[in-house]
Amino acid sequence: MKKFFKEFKEFIAQGNVLDLAVGVIIGGAFKTIVDALIENIINPLIARIGGTDIGLAIDLGKGQAIDVGKFISAILNFIIIAFIIFLIVKSANKAKALGKKKEEEEEPTTKTCPFCKSEIDIEATKCPHCTSDIPEEEAAQEE
Repeated sequence: MKKFFKEFKEFIAQGNVLDLAVGVIIGGAFKTIVDALIENIINPLIARIGGTDIGLAIDLGKGQAIDVGKFISAILNFIIIAFIIFLIVKSANKAKALGKKKEEEEEPTTKTCPFCKSEIDIEATKCPHCTSDIPEEEAAQEE
């Protein structure tokens, strides 16, 4: 049982779990902002422009109703949140790409024998496969 709790403690202490927890908390706060935008700005504008309230509900009788307006509001919430997260991720990826240094290409360690087309060491003067002498000009061209 001690091993189980030790593994759990290591899992919780990982950076990814903490990042996820922070993301969930910030996401919840952001959802509240988007809900306020939908309920207090977008829904009244739709009601004003369309002449109908987005709080459209279908009465099923006995005090039950299908609230289509809340469903439409939830779809709008999702679209707005998804779009803003897309913009945030896109800008973060762009910033990360700008921060990365271009990795320098490594110097080649091999070259091709001009006679047998085998791959040989870059410093070889004689091909180990066909035993041909590699001309000095060929070695200079490869570099």
